[in-house]
Amino acid sequence: MRIAIFSDEIGWHTRQLQAALRARGAQGRCVDLADCDIDLARGVQGLSIPGFRERLPDAAIVRGIAGGSFEQVTKRLGVLHALRELGIPVYNDARAIERSVDKSMSSLLLHAAGVATPPAWAIESPQAAQRLVMRESAARRALVLKPLFGSQGHGLQRVGWVDGAHLPLPALDTPGYGRMAYLQRFIAAQAHDWRVLVIGGRARAAMQRVGSGAGQWIHNIAQGARPVRAVLTPELAALAEAAARALGMDYAGVDLLPSSAGPQVLEVNGVAAWHGLQRVTAFNIAQAIVDDLLDRRMARSAQPARSA
Repeated sequence: MRIAIFSDEIGWHTRQLQAALRARGAQGRCVDLADCDIDLARGVQGLSIPGFRERLPDAAIVRGIAGGSFEQVTKRLGVLHALRELGIPVYNDARAIERSVDKSMSSLLLHAAGVATPPAWAIESPQAAQRLVMRESAARRALVLKPLFGSQGHGLQRVGWVDGAHLPLPALDTPGYGRMAYLQRFIAAQAHDWRVLVIGGRARAAMQRVGSGAGQWIHNIAQGARPVRAVLTPELAALAEAAARALGMDYAGVDLLPSSAGPQVLEVNGVAAWHGLQRVTAFNIAQAIVDDLLDRRMARSAQPARSA
């Protein structure tokens, strides 16, 4: 079997996946989606994928999609959509990635599925967003302003009622916010949050991400937090599994935060990194992902579409 690993960078994660595929007698080839084209003249079933000129991959794992213009990203996602339509299992597919990368859509789908998640708003009007911040601040509540498509804790700001004073919304033309406000109600600062990894619909591993210092409310490993092994309780497992199911994901990194009302799902990552989690997890995470792809996803792929 020949598996495409779509990634815009080669590193630890792609090497782990390639080793796991080799252990199952499969070959993993890393391909940047930016180098893939829709080519109706010479492509295989309309697609030109480096390393797969004669036939399409048997399956694909999405590890990363490079940023770019709206048109470039649309084309890259279009390649993933096309593979799915041609019967190729894509793990996670474009629909799942679109749902997770757009924080407002994630919040909407989680809310619709009854998954505990903080109230959130996506607003284009600066005036309307500022009025919301004023209302929340008057109620002594803070909000977190996040880039709609951001990751790794970059660009997060608290606004509203913060440390006993009102902090107004910054200008939305600041780079990173795309002239709109995605705001999520702030949950009182905790010393840690949880990352739960869901594979094939089942929560498999968990860690606490412990902040780098007193009062630190951003718990991303990329922002200095440290991973600590956590007990995967039935409550955390059920909530993470429900979140992954709501977004239709094959695998997901689900971020949860403790609150007075119980754990709340903050975000669901559809291209989840697991380097930090692997440090506190006994089993090989890449192998578990590959096994799920080969044993579950490929087993239920549309065989008539492939043989045609």
